Amino acid sequence: MRFDIITIFPDFFRGAFEHGIIRRAEAARLIEVKLHDLRAFTRDKHRQVDDRPFGGGDGMVLKPEPIFDAVESLTGASGRESYKQGTRVVLLSPQGRAFTQELAEELAQSERLILICGRYEGVDERVADALVTDEISIGDYVLSGGEPAAVVLVDAIVRLVPGALGSETSAANESFTGGLLDFPHYTRPPEFRGMQAPEVLLSGHHAEIERWRREQALKKTKRNRPDLLENAELDERDKALLEKFDNDI
Repeated sequence: MRFDIITIFPDFFRGAFEHGIIRRAEAARLIEVKLHDLRAFTRDKHRQVDDRPFGGGDGMVLKPEPIFDAVESLTGASGRESYKQGTRVVLLSPQGRAFTQELAEELAQSERLILICGRYEGVDERVADALVTDEISIGDYVLSGGEPAAVVLVDAIVRLVPGALGSETSAANESFTGGLLDFPHYTRPPEFRGMQAPEVLLSGHHAEIERWRREQALKKTKRNRPDLLENAELDERDKALLEKFDNDI
């Protein structure tokens, strides 16, 4: 899988991608990450990538020309209808649809992702109208630019690339898989400052452990993110447990 990141600050990413899973996945040739300086695609001597917004207002807006030139030079195509199958072009923007685990799983099926990092007051709307396939936000807040959001997307998606985690079940057991938060985790020592790890986890009884983990995942989701339960994959036992939690409150 290949990631192309278009940014005016390519050095921002060097530390973020030189550690952990992303570095290992790249070393194993499971992924490829390429950084592209947007200023390299300008045509004026000042290498200008932004200008004042039409209609007035504060700040500056990223110009369409260098962004179109950057994407089209990478894809060899003009306009999003001509992209090769498996290529998606993502604009990182507060106006985009919310990034979720489900969307990460969808994007992980792509052969290539081109990520455009917004900056300043935003990006000329013609980029969203005619160039990108997806406009994505990582949350309901405003960042100085799309670079931190690009790191989040790459990290979340790389975890889903087969072989990246070293275990076929690691990604399947994480938070938001199946619509629930993850269950609590414990490790050695079994007793710490008077706090005991749950007895069931030390029992070696795998069926009981799985039942406990499911119950705890439901309980944590109910407490911290009840909104997730609306779309979670629940069976009759899960629903009975949730009703019991309500009665216990």
